[in-house]
Amino acid sequence: MLNIEATTKLSQNDATKRLKDFFGGLGLKVTEESPGCFNFEGGGGFVRATVCEEKKKTKIELQTQEWEIQVKEFAGKLP
Repeated sequence: MLNIEATTKLSQNDATKRLKDFFGGLGLKVTEESPGCFNFEGGGGFVRATVCEEKKKTKIELQTQEWEIQVKEFAGKLP
């Protein structure tokens, strides 16, 4: 299991769209969604994400099992 935190200059809405597009494009399904919180499942694992604005930036906390490489890739590509 991997826990990772990333900060981006993207707005919360843009970060959320990028998150859904990236993990949805990998075939993961959103199994639960509430404001700022998302659970994706697929391929025998999961990705949980929390997105919130903090000091004029957006913080994304990610927790995963079986999708560690992809989570690191997503976090590494954030502006």
